[in-house]
Amino acid sequence: MKNLKNLSFILAGCLAISLASCSGKEGKSTHNEPSPFATVTEKMTIKVDTLYTQFESPWGMTWLPDGRMLVVERKGEILVFKNDKFTGEKLTGVPEVHEINQAGLLDITIHPNYASNGWIYLAYARPEGEGDVLVISRAKLDGNNLHSVEEIFVCGPEWKGGRHFGSRIVFDNDGYLYFSNGDKGSRPENAQELDNDHGKIHRIYDDGRIPEDNPFVNTPGARPSIWTYGNRNPQGMVYDKENNRLWAVEHGPKGGDELNLIEKGKNYGWPVISYGINYDGTILTELTEKEGMEQPVTYWVPSIATCGMTLVTSDKYPAWKGNILVAGLAGQQIARVELDGTKYVGEETLLKDIGRVRQVSQSPDGYIYAITEATGLMIKLIPQGN
Repeated sequence: MKNLKNLSFILAGCLAISLASCSGKEGKSTHNEPSPFATVTEKMTIKVDTLYTQFESPWGMTWLPDGRMLVVERKGEILVFKNDKFTGEKLTGVPEVHEINQAGLLDITIHPNYASNGWIYLAYARPEGEGDVLVISRAKLDGNNLHSVEEIFVCGPEWKGGRHFGSRIVFDNDGYLYFSNGDKGSRPENAQELDNDHGKIHRIYDDGRIPEDNPFVNTPGARPSIWTYGNRNPQGMVYDKENNRLWAVEHGPKGGDELNLIEKGKNYGWPVISYGINYDGTILTELTEKEGMEQPVTYWVPSIATCGMTLVTSDKYPAWKGNILVAGLAGQQIARVELDGTKYVGEETLLKDIGRVRQVSQSPDGYIYAITEATGLMIKLIPQGN
């Protein structure tokens, strides 16, 4: 925790929803009452409700049609929340994962047609050969029990070390599934080579089959699932349903985190071009741009360690509508990025020093939630009279 004073207003939000709610037990919410713990941002005033305080290393979250919220812990647990409270329950039947460094259970989402087909999707690392692989699986849920688990895609080759596993899963309007996979850290050249799955964003059908119109399906030696390449470690991804756009953020090295508009077959440059440097301060590359390689929509120097992200579409935040919210790990913040279409306009730092923000998401009922490491929080942003 970097700054206890700055964090105090957030933890004080627990009082606004009662100590019982903060501990995960029954308690009455006061979301609609004026709050003395409101904070003023550039465009609106919000209250930060602290809903939970005991996460270890949460990575992803999703909501079920019955109102339950599922949050994954990297060590391989899926916690069940209902009405903004931890139920005390965890899912059973979760596939065995290997937690090492940045690897483990990394994301969860539901199929766009979940109400009719019941598929839940997971991204996680498991051992294979002499290393680990990123796996995309789907399963069904009966009560709190996952069953009928199917591995629909296994990234290769296996890799040791557990670094740069990417991990995010999103669906587009046509039901295609996209997932991100990092370059595995120790060999950044993976991202430029089409004969492996690392340092890429992939596009598959919901059952793991390869779409015939993927950009490298007919390229000899290329992995046919590849949608884009040259991506260092994309740990955030969101799909804009209204405009049919896919966005991703990826970690740079020391500096050079990127927000990218993800488009079919394009090369996003890593490690040939970068706005970052090596962690020891030496020059990584002299190039920040090159013909045939995409420029980021914006980038961060110094790095905020970009992670999960969401697009604000909710009428509950009218002044933020159309903005992208980006979780920051090293920055211990949420970056609110303003866009004009696909062009960067500006940004604001929200909730500085709240903790290592791993994911920020918009719920089906339009509220913004975030989960943090180190401080172990789940928070909800409540608009105040805007």
